[in-house]
Amino acid sequence: MRRLRKVITSILCVLGVLTGDLTVPAAGAGTAVPDRWGFAFVNTPNGVPTLARQAGSWPPGPVVSILTPAGGPTYVRFPRLATTGGVAHVTAVSPRPEWCQILWWGPSGADLLVAVRCHRYGGAPVTVPFTVLFEESVPQVEVVEGKAFGYVHHDGVAVVSRANSAAGENTVTAGPAGTWDVLMPGLGTARRTGGLQVTAVDPERPARCKVAAWTSTVAGQSVRVRCHDAADTPVGTGWTLTYQRERAITGAALPSENFAYTFDNLPDDAGPYSPRPGGISHNSRGAVNTVRSAGAGLRLVTFPQVGGLLDHVQVTAYGPGPEYCNLPAPWNTGALAVTVRGVACYNGLVRTAQAFMVTYASAG
Repeated sequence: MRRLRKVITSILCVLGVLTGDLTVPAAGAGTAVPDRWGFAFVNTPNGVPTLARQAGSWPPGPVVSILTPAGGPTYVRFPRLATTGGVAHVTAVSPRPEWCQILWWGPSGADLLVAVRCHRYGGAPVTVPFTVLFEESVPQVEVVEGKAFGYVHHDGVAVVSRANSAAGENTVTAGPAGTWDVLMPGLGTARRTGGLQVTAVDPERPARCKVAAWTSTVAGQSVRVRCHDAADTPVGTGWTLTYQRERAITGAALPSENFAYTFDNLPDDAGPYSPRPGGISHNSRGAVNTVRSAGAGLRLVTFPQVGGLLDHVQVTAYGPGPEYCNLPAPWNTGALAVTVRGVACYNGLVRTAQAFMVTYASAG
């Protein structure tokens, strides 16, 4: 963490945006602050990304802004969200075999900077659109039956930050190279219920992370995270993981309370079908989410009744191999219905049928 802190500090100083002290808390440390969150669809390398797909817990007035110096990476500035805790997620929006990762995040005055770099398969850096999400939650006991939320930021060696709505202490156990087992006690269910998102965090090299396996008991959620480098070799790197159950991916309540998530666990099913068991596919308005084929290695996901602008999508691949997923194009937000058209998954350069998890949230 000392090395990461030096990287963040030096970059921010070069940009001329660092004010005050930058400190990274010890694992589990932090003070009780209000839930804070923000998301954006970064469809420009510089300036203000589309206002239709950005929102956050900041007061009215400020907006997200983007800076991409020559050679990258891309810096996303979330207004009024300064912190060193929480978690961030990112998904590439590209029709090609490309992915994005978080390099780091940290405070810049009252704002939060999230550094993102995207790569072609093989590791070459590229500048492509992406969706980015940040969330930090107050440790507190969830009082609404059925709802649960938790996250972990792990730097590859130790837990940096965590949250658990049942007041449990999320733990991480290292396994074989590039593999970690996460236990979220108190968030358990008799069978798999909820949704997951995982993102690589590495300031130095290309990396991709995903959900390799997921089981649940009444004691807690057990998730295996696996990460690979640009050559598909398992790699020790940092990562973030978020678990949601009948809660938006932001963790905090959204103004509209419109959100949905699903787990395409039958990627060879041409569909349309609704993933089962029902707990892995939730719609806050009680509608039925569906998944269907849209071509080889390409899926179309429909979330009825929850659509509204100021909205957001994240995707993560599922399975033990090096496969990865992205959004080949922005999603469509219609009259209450959202169509993620679609989700593309790759094995190397080739699109492939691959299980994945996708989550949607609208603040509009």
